[in-house]
Amino acid sequence: MTFLFLFGGGIIITLLVILFIFLLPLLALISALMSDFPGNEKILWVLIILLLPFLGSVLYFLIGRNQRTNR
Repeated sequence: MTFLFLFGGGIIITLLVILFIFLLPLLALISALMSDFPGNEKILWVLIILLLPFLGSVLYFLIGRNQRTNR
């Protein structure tokens, strides 16, 4: 019974990690496309997010969101 509990918990954690890995780039891409950036920075951020999905998303949320211009 304990083995089934641990195995079931492992599946839930695995699914949450997979969901996070796929959801983070999607949210970063939506945020980048809906924001205004000076010059060609929007194209640059979209390419970074598409070519390096997880790392690009983390970089966008750490660096790119601060580079947006106000509407």
